[in-house]
Amino acid sequence: MRVAGVMSPEASAAVLAPVLADLTSGCDFLGVHSDFSSVPDVDLLVTGWGCPPITAEVLSRLPGLRAIVHTAGSVRGFVTDACWDRGIVVSSAAQANALPVAEYTVAMILLTGKRVLERARAYRETKQMAVYEVPPTVGNFGAVVGIVSASMIGRRVIELLAPYDFEVLVHDPFVTEVDGASSVSLAELFSRSDVVSVHTPLLPETVGLVSGSLLGLMRDDAVLINTARGAVVDQEALVAEAGRIRAVLDVTDPEVLPPEHPLWRNDAVLITPHLAGSQGNEWGRLGRHAVEEVRRWVAGEEFATPVPADRRERIA
Repeated sequence: MRVAGVMSPEASAAVLAPVLADLTSGCDFLGVHSDFSSVPDVDLLVTGWGCPPITAEVLSRLPGLRAIVHTAGSVRGFVTDACWDRGIVVSSAAQANALPVAEYTVAMILLTGKRVLERARAYRETKQMAVYEVPPTVGNFGAVVGIVSASMIGRRVIELLAPYDFEVLVHDPFVTEVDGASSVSLAELFSRSDVVSVHTPLLPETVGLVSGSLLGLMRDDAVLINTARGAVVDQEALVAEAGRIRAVLDVTDPEVLPPEHPLWRNDAVLITPHLAGSQGNEWGRLGRHAVEEVRRWVAGEEFATPVPADRRERIA
């Protein structure tokens, strides 16, 4: 079985280097490349961040290619229609990458419910505890959490919230029942939730989905969390609402926001540098996933986490 990697040098060092010995032990591994100019004909490609689009022209030089194992989440940027038309089987590490995003989301739900960042800032300034002056709106007991999209990450968040005393709502136009959450309309979700967490993929129809009218339905001091894509939220509308509501943004549009952008200066907004997904030692999970998927393919087994061709228009 002939296998080659195609990804940026940075992705290769972070994801593949720690598992390279295991990867190469079960196949004829022909190295990692940053583009397709020197990739020989192979049976399987291991791809990662920075992989160029696999066009019809690229495929004409890879007549033996039958499978792709992607070490990150979305394959939309490089798996073209030409790949699907040929019947190439694709595996993605989206499920593995969903876990740290879900963990980040749950952490932010809990922290914002207790107003941890604001209260820590006030404590540093006053050096005084005001335990009995905390209003009843602070805390996580009985809070309502709204999940926008029953995506892989959205479902994982719902699963992780199960042990807590939350009421969980979900909205997804393609799903009517989700274990652990009540399906509601988008308007009801935004109007009832103490925290709204966005997990919808960025598609043409979801640009600006979180509109000014929906943000206006949120109750005062409610929290918007976005770990999906910045363009899913109407950012100018958020600027107008930030302060009345709070926001945790791991993604913005663009990334990075201009230095003068008002969201940087708004104390009601926490912006993190797109860190919710796999980073640091979490890249090891993606590498291990790729090794296992290659092993399965070499053994003649089906991928554990295939990307269905018939869902390619809806995947992120």
